[in-house]
Amino acid sequence: MYRLPELEKTANIRAIALLTSGGDSPGMNPAVRSITRAALNQGIKVFGINRGYSGLIIGDITELHSSDVTNIVQRGGTILKSDRCEAFKDPVVRNQAAEILREHGIDGLIVIGGDGSLSGAHLLTQETGIPVIGLPGTIDNDVYGTDDTIGFDTAVNTALEAIDKIRDTAISHERIFLVEVMGRNSGHIASQVGIACGAEMIVVPEYEFNLESLCFSLATQRARGEGSSGIIIVAEGPRPGLTSRLATQLEEHGEKPGVCILGHIQRGGRPTGHDRVLASCLGAAAVNYMLAGFSDMMIGMVNNEIVATNLQDIIEKKKVLNPQLVELAQLLHK
Repeated sequence: MYRLPELEKTANIRAIALLTSGGDSPGMNPAVRSITRAALNQGIKVFGINRGYSGLIIGDITELHSSDVTNIVQRGGTILKSDRCEAFKDPVVRNQAAEILREHGIDGLIVIGGDGSLSGAHLLTQETGIPVIGLPGTIDNDVYGTDDTIGFDTAVNTALEAIDKIRDTAISHERIFLVEVMGRNSGHIASQVGIACGAEMIVVPEYEFNLESLCFSLATQRARGEGSSGIIIVAEGPRPGLTSRLATQLEEHGEKPGVCILGHIQRGGRPTGHDRVLASCLGAAAVNYMLAGFSDMMIGMVNNEIVATNLQDIIEKKKVLNPQLVELAQLLHK
């Protein structure tokens, strides 16, 4: 059970703005809804910034009312749209953005996005004094300071639904399938999907992949008369084309692997109940923290408790993949 922090309202906040930035993730809309209604219930005006930082620097800002966030909790993506804004890396542009916020009478900004978006929020408040609060909105679950990110659970379940169907074909044709999942430079999606789908092996950037071990396992299955079938989960990793390269290597060892790259299907779709509740709790908590005078913080979830972490730590520290998940996958592999 998530518990919202009990904080005393100390800051003179009359209006806040919110934006979604970077890659979209299922659950961003529930977060937008929660922030909007939590602030309105405190008598605070709310403004939505369209297309992330790209919209902020051109003043694409609209006041939000309660009716504007009706019936969005079940929708994937983000009603505020999103973008990756290279221009926001320029301190001159960030100062211009702060002036635009002040011109609209906005006293604080809530940013929903991954570590790149949160880095931009940190620089904005450090350089201009605009209060900012961040929320971890990314399917990759690679943000330090939180056990879970908004959209991660939905992405895992979306991948599982697809993989369960792929396995039917793998078994029917006695073939190995390499299934690539997203996750950028981390194996958080791959490790959880791999365990949940009963994968033969999980390939993640954090650990070295042993091709000989996999080929030996497949040969052992054939020797037992079980055929050569199964699912290998591959995290996309920092180097594009890894899954295709692995398929070529397996072919050189006599296998005929199928390749399926799930891609952006994992970023879309209705958010799961878990992501809706997580986003709603973090959104309301973000408003509470801002009204209590906090800034330069990200609101996350650790051991089912809502916590605030300095954005500087989010930028400098890396979230480590739980090695027990990879070990468990190896233990459960037949």
